[in-house]
Amino acid sequence: MSAKHFINDAAVLVDTALQSLTLTNPSVALDAANKIVYRRPGHSSQVSIISGGGSGHEPSFGGFVGSGLLSAAVAGTIFASPSAKQVQTAIMSRVDTDKGVLVTVMNYTGDVLNFGMAVEKAKAAGLKVDMLVVGDDVGVGREKGGKVGRRGIAGTVLVHKIAGALAAQGAPLEQVSKVAKLTADNLVSVGASLEHVHVPGRAPPDPEAEGSLSPDEIEIGMGIHNEQGCGRAKIELPELVKTMLSQLLDKSDKDRAFIEINSNEVVLLVNNLGGVSVLELGGITAEVVSQLRGRGVRPVRILSGTYMTSLNGLGFSITLLNVVNTDIGGPSMIQLLDYPCEATGWSAPIATTTWEANNTNTREDTATFDQSVKPSGLKVDATAFTNMLILGLEALISVEPEVTRFDTVVGDGDCGIGLKRGAEAVIKHLKETEATGDLVVDVANIVPVIEDSMDGTSGALFAIFLNALVHSLRALSPGEATPQLWSNALKQSCEALSKYTPARPGDRTIVDTLYPFVDTLGESGDVKEAAVAAKRAAEGTKGMRPSLGRAVYVGGSGFETVPDPGAFGLASFFLGLAGLKPTEV
Repeated sequence: MSAKHFINDAAVLVDTALQSLTLTNPSVALDAANKIVYRRPGHSSQVSIISGGGSGHEPSFGGFVGSGLLSAAVAGTIFASPSAKQVQTAIMSRVDTDKGVLVTVMNYTGDVLNFGMAVEKAKAAGLKVDMLVVGDDVGVGREKGGKVGRRGIAGTVLVHKIAGALAAQGAPLEQVSKVAKLTADNLVSVGASLEHVHVPGRAPPDPEAEGSLSPDEIEIGMGIHNEQGCGRAKIELPELVKTMLSQLLDKSDKDRAFIEINSNEVVLLVNNLGGVSVLELGGITAEVVSQLRGRGVRPVRILSGTYMTSLNGLGFSITLLNVVNTDIGGPSMIQLLDYPCEATGWSAPIATTTWEANNTNTREDTATFDQSVKPSGLKVDATAFTNMLILGLEALISVEPEVTRFDTVVGDGDCGIGLKRGAEAVIKHLKETEATGDLVVDVANIVPVIEDSMDGTSGALFAIFLNALVHSLRALSPGEATPQLWSNALKQSCEALSKYTPARPGDRTIVDTLYPFVDTLGESGDVKEAAVAAKRAAEGTKGMRPSLGRAVYVGGSGFETVPDPGAFGLASFFLGLAGLKPTEV
């Protein structure tokens, strides 16, 4: 047994923790295959509210499923977004859709892309679905946040509570969405931690490694995925709280003055990141309230407890909600916050009637996902196509250690494993499924493999791009798959991808590799020249300051020493396609 965890297998840990929710609250069920916790059928029809994200933030989000709160929650692996397919299944099969669905997600790229893709697919199927992205963190200000915007942290649970209460009272989707957005727009949060967390299954942290906190240091503004904050300090609790409240309340700080606090109507949430004792959290809460009162702010509601964690993070966050008029002619934000709910994560008791009802009903799949693809007439040598792809994928797998090392410096270390997992799944598919020679059919058959095997930001980007590529190839069919046709199709796919991510060349993402490959292929018609251009572009990301992705929050000078992990991995794939080795370029 690991000295750090009782369960050291991350997959087993997530699966068993989700199962436990059905044991502690008999009103919820689990779709284990898709990691969806949802309310059992039998309650009155209402607007359904769905949220979710990477595991490791418990009780968010599965612990908030229940009467008066969420209708369903979708979980990814630890600190990684669930796939669009998981979310789509939740929307279309695990909740009531008669009165509409509100999907809420925290502002992290992988979550926004995957949940957004699922929402668009649900809309295309005729469902009424709204989506809200919540960003409440002020630890990273406007300047550093840039295009990404504010991260979503613990304040998100207040959005869920208020929106869930309004939905439970029968309000229509338009009102639920409006009040949820009002709540999100009036939230500010900031966190602090004494240490980075250790993810089960990974090597134990080295206290001497670069980026580690010394025993007397505090990270101010640390994110919930181990991201570094806005600075470090060697200070005691009173000074720490003073600094955090200044970031939340200082109107003169134009980088962080996101809202103007109304001292008469403020809700305070002091959230445990997972590793602070109940005793110590009480002391922290008392200090926060004391200092707020010293600033003339007397919260009308004070919540203190464990709502959104970073595994066993040795830290806490402070959230302030500026209560505003909802203008819907119904209950106020405070009344909605006080409204009873039945969800274990909200520390609400489960009613006796719920236990006695012993509801064992479950929902069956009602949505159908047609995976069949009509032939296009766009011909390709099936054997050459398969062999070429396998060479590229094997090249991608071979550089996993390097990609992982780069991502450990500028990210959270999971990029290499994610790319390798996707590549291995596609190779397995190619070896088990004979290519048809119809390019549209063969590419389309790879898409669900990517969607099922890759999660997080990279998985969503590749899935969106490949879906768009299938559409582009079909539009250009029938005929022969010439380099020029490939270039045209890839350019159209780049344009489609740009609708879902603001990433452009120069932002230090995989786009920095993708665009040069596509452009050079169109100009030269030579895959080798395009692959070489991609490799040079990937190398050019070394020293490029990140504008998007988790690297924005990591800080430090790591970006000066390594290339972007995703760009490097994609360039290696292109080199493999061209039959080249990195040492030959």
